[in-house]
Amino acid sequence: MRKDKQKVIGEPMTDEQIAAFLSARPYAGESVEQHILTRAYRGLRAHDFERFIDMFRQEGFDLDARDAQDKTFLQNIREHAQAEDYIAALERAGAH
Repeated sequence: MRKDKQKVIGEPMTDEQIAAFLSARPYAGESVEQHILTRAYRGLRAHDFERFIDMFRQEGFDLDARDAQDKTFLQNIREHAQAEDYIAALERAGAH
């Protein structure tokens, strides 16, 4: 790579691209909130996920919705080795 060129890793996501994750719906038997959060967590970088959380809450979704095992999304990802930025974003948003 030439010295005057800067490496670009991923283009910034638009609000519309991030908001598209709000339309995800489960097939059956799963919490809508858990499904949406899981899809966004898997598909967004941490700083985009933080933007997504604001949109999620503005749409009236519950960050503390529980899954079939009675666990919140935050409780589930606490077990993931590299989720610290996502956990911090959820905690800043008031998730438990």
